[in-house]
Amino acid sequence: MGFHLRREEVLDGEQLRAMLDESPVRAAQAILIAAKEGVIDAQALLGQILLEGRGIERDEALALRWFQIAAQGGHLMARNMAGRCFEHGWGCDANAGAAAREYRLAAEAGLDWGLYNYANLLATGRGVACNQLQALTCYRQAAELGHAKSMNLLGRYLEEGQFCPQDLNAAVEWYRQSAIGGDFRGQFSYAAVLADQGQTEAALEWLRKALAGGNLKFLRVAQVALQSADDPQIKAMALAYQARAAALS
Repeated sequence: MGFHLRREEVLDGEQLRAMLDESPVRAAQAILIAAKEGVIDAQALLGQILLEGRGIERDEALALRWFQIAAQGGHLMARNMAGRCFEHGWGCDANAGAAAREYRLAAEAGLDWGLYNYANLLATGRGVACNQLQALTCYRQAAELGHAKSMNLLGRYLEEGQFCPQDLNAAVEWYRQSAIGGDFRGQFSYAAVLADQGQTEAALEWLRKALAGGNLKFLRVAQVALQSADDPQIKAMALAYQARAAALS
């Protein structure tokens, strides 16, 4: 006999997420039931596990459909995830314009990830006219909401004085907050500042954290940057980044 929940036993989103860690297959069944019962968090979560193939057969097209259903019910992260599907062609043909529309709606509703993703498209002119000033505004709004990746990018604009007055002190503070927030690029940016200030040990500590969390593309770019460092200890980290990249590739 299969696993069933009566209508009055449908779980909420928080309970379902907790169940996922303990028993993905059992959780997937409960998520599917709750989603069909109209629980918006469950609809968004069903989209996520379908996208990942977690506890259920992977189905990107069906994931997108459930994200859209949840988005229509007002779930902002589901709308952002629908945008991700359109941007990357998950379960559909890649469509940057459609992605931009989803991100914009999530951004206008105040979702930090929506602001960040919409800013990325604005900054690169993908699916929407390139508008660096608007991108900067979105990154700033997301950073002020506590979005670590946006904090690092806001710091970059401020450090370079691009499309805003240069403010090195503010840039360093945003890099610091991004690093503390767990963004590996922010950790690398903050390490670079500390290295320039001669705080080698502190810089090495953040470089190690960025090394542990960084993806392959980041590690390859960071390795090249480290090779040009003046401090021998900082420069030696290039080998560790190279080894980690090799292990991931």
